[in-house]
Amino acid sequence: MSRTRRPDGSPDRRQNIHRDPTDPKHLAKLGAINQRVVGKKTRHFDPQAFLSTIGEGRKLVLFQRKQGIFAQGDSADALFYIQSGQVKLTVVSTSGKEATIGILREGDFFGEGSLAGQALRISSATAMMDSTILRIGKKAMMQALHREHELSDMFVAYLLARNIRYEADLVDQLFNSSEKRLARVLLMLAHFGKEGQPETVIPKISQEMLAEMIGTTRSRVSFFMNRFRELGFIHYNGGLQVHSSLLNVVLHD
Repeated sequence: MSRTRRPDGSPDRRQNIHRDPTDPKHLAKLGAINQRVVGKKTRHFDPQAFLSTIGEGRKLVLFQRKQGIFAQGDSADALFYIQSGQVKLTVVSTSGKEATIGILREGDFFGEGSLAGQALRISSATAMMDSTILRIGKKAMMQALHREHELSDMFVAYLLARNIRYEADLVDQLFNSSEKRLARVLLMLAHFGKEGQPETVIPKISQEMLAEMIGTTRSRVSFFMNRFRELGFIHYNGGLQVHSSLLNVVLHD
């Protein structure tokens, strides 16, 4: 094969751009490029693996029953993910009155206000039983959310679902009777209406706490709980067992 020549007649020593497609060196180079491209395309990020392992900015912490995780007024520099156990969120008014605003379980986040510029905690978090919780620093979580679309999609979906629940809680407080509110809380604690099998047995929870959650007195809670038991909606057997028939109280006008 003759070489191409420059305008002055001298041979052009630059490499011919028309390569032999069967050249082994050329094929090896293309294979290496393809492997890098395929590797980038097939890289998979698993949010659950991220939330179940320790790493930069992520620390696994074990909390005993009744142990505080953070207190109202503490610096908000991280969020938390419950791997196992249960967590109670409470607030205390300036007059010293305490109210339970939520009971969270495995798979729930809390303390996420730190990502939205919240400087101080507006509630306290306490382990209701021995719990395993992943603490994720604010910076580490923000970087992961920007970098990993799977994690950001999961986190946004979780926050939207929680927002819908908070709106339903507000409507419940404004328009429903304390009996309906109690029935709804019991069903939520048993996870009726969520994916997977509902947990009909609720771990030990005091009537005082239920009263705080629905905004009524302990005596009213006791009255309704006795009525629910007489009607066969609930019963006690090593824990509080909730039956799907309790939905009748919520749906009844």
